[in-house]
Amino acid sequence: MSFGRYFEDFEVGETYRHWPGRTITQSDDHLFCAITSNQHPLHSDAHYAQAATQFGRNVVVGNLVYSLVLGQSVPDVSGRAIANLEVEHLRHPAPTFHGDTIYSETRVVDKRTSSKPDRGVVTVETIGYKQDGTVVCEFRRRVLVPTRAGGDDEQPGRPQPRRG
Repeated sequence: MSFGRYFEDFEVGETYRHWPGRTITQSDDHLFCAITSNQHPLHSDAHYAQAATQFGRNVVVGNLVYSLVLGQSVPDVSGRAIANLEVEHLRHPAPTFHGDTIYSETRVVDKRTSSKPDRGVVTVETIGYKQDGTVVCEFRRRVLVPTRAGGDDEQPGRPQPRRG
């Protein structure tokens, strides 16, 4: 099975529906907050969230949602990437809560050859949405990917087994 795509495999207008979804737990959110030193009580203090916010409950930190949605797109979009060049915009139009399941999809909006003949730039828009269809994350990014002529083996860097 292929992991990622070559430049030639992208078609403007195509949409990739990433699978599977991922349910975000309270533990996921608290661990992400600890790793990133995000101490805002909106994410970890249930009493604060209930008493002092419009949501009435903890909200998952946005960068976790973004990271999850980006990660879901890797096998379909950037698995062969030479580099992620740019995230043009990032929006969180609705909150995500502990227990929500996130799904995502990516649409190819542009592609162009690079100044080097062995690669090209692909522009994609990715959305993440909850189990009820509510969009909770959207971003546009540019990815530098190899052409088939410039590509490596199917699994570059994978060692060969030695027996004996």
